[in-house]
Formats: sequence, C-alpha cells, structure tokens
Amino acid sequence: MSKDCLIIFTRYPEAGKVKTRLIPALGAAAAAALHQRMVEHTLEKARSLRQGKKLSIEVWFTGGSIAQMQDWLGTDVDYQPQSVGDLGDRMTSAFKSAFSKGYDAAVIVGTDCPDLNSTLLEKSFGVLQQHELVLGPAIDGGYYLIGLRRLVPELFEGIAWSTKAVLAQTLAIAQQLDLAPVLLECLSDVDLPQDLENPSVQSLLDMSLGISKD
Repeated sequence: MSKDCLIIFTRYPEAGKVKTRLIPALGAAAAAALHQRMVEHTLEKARSLRQGKKLSIEVWFTGGSIAQMQDWLGTDVDYQPQSVGDLGDRMTSAFKSAFSKGYDAAVIVGTDCPDLNSTLLEKSFGVLQQHELVLGPAIDGGYYLIGLRRLVPELFEGIAWSTKAVLAQTLAIAQQLDLAPVLLECLSDVDLPQDLENPSVQSLLDMSLGISKD
C-alpha cells in the first residue's frame, strides 16, 4: 500500500450550487465551468505527482454521486462522499479515515487554488517526513493545504471557517499543542469576483469557456 494519501475536497459541478459568490460576475453556468476546470487542474497535478512516487489519491466530494464523479474524473482515484458537519468535522473524518488505513502521512487540499502545483504537493509530503504538521497559507487568511502524520482533531475545533481568522486560529491551536507547523508558499484562492484577476485564474477561465488565445 502507498504510504502517503492525498485527499482532494471538492463538489460536483452543478450550475447554481458551486462558486455561488462568483455568479454575479460570471453567471451560474460559467462559474460552474470554472469550478469544473479548477478541479480537473488540481487532479492533473495530483496525478503528475503520483507518477513519481507511491501515492493514493482520494476525492472527497459533495453533490452528485460516485458514478457521476467517476464519469467526470475517471476511475483511477478513490471517491468518498464527505461526512456531515462543518468543514472541520469533514476534514477530521477524512484524516481519521486515512490514518485508519495505515497511511504514514495525509494531505488535504481544496480545488480553489490555481497556483497549486505538483512541486508544492511533493514538498508537503517531504515536510511530513520530519514534521507533524504542514500548512499552505492562503492570502485571504485561510489555508489551501493541511498535512498531518497523525490525527489531531483539536486543529479543527472552534475555527471560524470561511473567515480571515482561520490560519491564525489554527496556528494558535498548534502552538498550544506544542506542534511546530511548517508553512509553504502563500497562494491565492478563488472565492470572490476580485480573485478572477489572477492570471492563472484567467487562463483556467478561458479554458473552461473554450476561449482560445491564438
């Protein structure tokens, strides 16, 4: 069995139910198309990493069914519906599942960060060879990646999710637990219309809408 597990948190791309804060700028269909392309982009980076190391990839999703996810993204990764509760509850469940299977390290990423690449993913697992916690800070005050070598449920308790306080609160809990997190590069997420100005987002948006630059 692979010793490392990469868990991708995402949602089935149904128009009107994904990237809702981008709908005023893009419309429901285009927002869903962008979300779809960002998920595919993230999975491409994960598959690229898997070519060079033993890695299991799990997609934990909401919306849709396992059959729909397989039809969309393929059958070479494992699919798992996300558990109930807030984001912290769902990440706790995902980490608990990974470590119950005997993985030495597990990393969770979302699909909202177009600048996330296989090099950063590889670096996160490298960090976990020596450290218990790795975080990828987001410009908005959250994080786009979290990796652990063991389940630490306290990291996900009492967090004001979807606010600029997420990273700071997580770091404060880590300090209380005598964990020394390693921080990766700070990247931007795509949540609000102003985030669309990122050139990487523009490129993915053009691809999602079938726009050619030629």
